Amino acid sequence: MVQPKNLIKPSLEGSTDFLRPPSANGAAQSAKRTPVMIPIRSLGPSHRERIAGHLLSLSDQDRYLRFGYAASDEQIQRYVAGLRFERDDIFGIYNRRLELIAMAHLAFSVDPSCASCSEFGVSVLQHARGRGYGARLFDRAIMHARNEGVTMMFIHALSENTAMLKIARNAGAVVERDGSESEAYLKLPAATMDSRVSEMVEDRYAEVDYRLKVQAKQFRDFLAGVREVRRGVRDARQKSAP
Repeated sequence: MVQPKNLIKPSLEGSTDFLRPPSANGAAQSAKRTPVMIPIRSLGPSHRERIAGHLLSLSDQDRYLRFGYAASDEQIQRYVAGLRFERDDIFGIYNRRLELIAMAHLAFSVDPSCASCSEFGVSVLQHARGRGYGARLFDRAIMHARNEGVTMMFIHALSENTAMLKIARNAGAVVERDGSESEAYLKLPAATMDSRVSEMVEDRYAEVDYRLKVQAKQFRDFLAGVREVRRGVRDARQKSAP
């Protein structure tokens, strides 16, 4: 694990803008500043198949940016099989079809000398980009890392991965480039009651959202089955008609 430098800027003193009332400077201006609350769900071992499906859906270039090399299907399967959910944390964003369109891996250090450090990695499917999902997953991971006692977050990325490096810089991280690779260091403030309550609220919101999406998908599948049966009955009648 690379040791942090002394150039790191403190940041992210507050991470719960969505809980605060709008300011008195005007509703329009406030609406522009207030981020949309995106349901981000914690993923566990039962989500391995969907995690694999998400990563396997990445293009060759996206796999290269995410892992730092052109990961093959077999290498991705090994990565997913090796995820340690009891140690690390995986966060994901689902669409209404329960497709995992964005996910982040918050890996905690196994080195006792860097026990309060973690590393962040993220991927977003091509058709879901431009909506700020990567930045929101980064914010979510920071909140959880703070609450787990992490004081330093690392983001290791290829220098050409400008989207990830921009997210890190916007959060206040110092980015150091070494040839084709870059390392970002972000110092995290200590957990507060605000950060702990915010995480509980976000967890609950994401869980309710996921259950609603499951129910909606089940209902859509049911309707599709009914339509299929009706279509079959109608075709049978037409064939049997004189």
